[in-house]
Amino acid sequence: MASLPRIGISACFVHPDDQRPVFKGKTLLYLEQSMAHWVQAGGALAYLVPTVGSAAITLADVVADLDGLVLHGGADVCPRSYGEEPLRPEWEGDEIRDRYEIELALAFHEAGKPVLGICRGAQILNVAFGGTLFQDIAEQTDATREHRSQDLYDRNLHHVHLVERSSLAELNGGAGTVLVNSVHHQAVKDVGEGLVVEARSVDDGIIEALRLDDPHGRYVLGVQWHPEFFAGVDDGTMFDNDPMRRAFLARSVERREADPCW
Repeated sequence: MASLPRIGISACFVHPDDQRPVFKGKTLLYLEQSMAHWVQAGGALAYLVPTVGSAAITLADVVADLDGLVLHGGADVCPRSYGEEPLRPEWEGDEIRDRYEIELALAFHEAGKPVLGICRGAQILNVAFGGTLFQDIAEQTDATREHRSQDLYDRNLHHVHLVERSSLAELNGGAGTVLVNSVHHQAVKDVGEGLVVEARSVDDGIIEALRLDDPHGRYVLGVQWHPEFFAGVDDGTMFDNDPMRRAFLARSVERREADPCW
């Protein structure tokens, strides 16, 4: 039996806090459970990818051992990561995590291994390829829709339009309008080099998915919604994320089989 694809998931950070009662003053790296379960449900092994803290192990070693990368959701992207200053202190984001994930994403990409970004992960991919973000949709755009509701959280639903001839449209029977969840207040502003828009919010045109149009066929896709949160929310009318997951995992297996050193 062929071995299961090995998928790395980028870590969320809890930075040192001397007031914390456990692991006082220590950096914590964590993975939200439903993300691991979503990857596993596609028939893959899920692994948290830590930062590289020893000269004995390099980022290249980590990339070589895995077949693909999922960039996890979480904290805001720091505006300094794309050349701006935060407009408000609460939009400071996590610059340390930004550097870790950008380096990780580009390393997987350069190795020809597929990268899938979820929510923050889609924004990180845009920044990694030279793009910028709206620090806050409500303040910097004319959008009237609330894209992040702390009360509704993963049950804050809205429609997005899949762009004609986009990969997501082709995977799901053609261009059209689909229902997803929305848990973000930042969004893609200037699209990164080589990236193309795959989906937009129906209400306000906010970019909801991006793909790298790569001449070498390397796979990079980012979606603004949270497929790992659909369980328990979807009544059967929401976007079917399974074809996207299958396509990502298929590319992971193809890349592994093409690597004679694996």
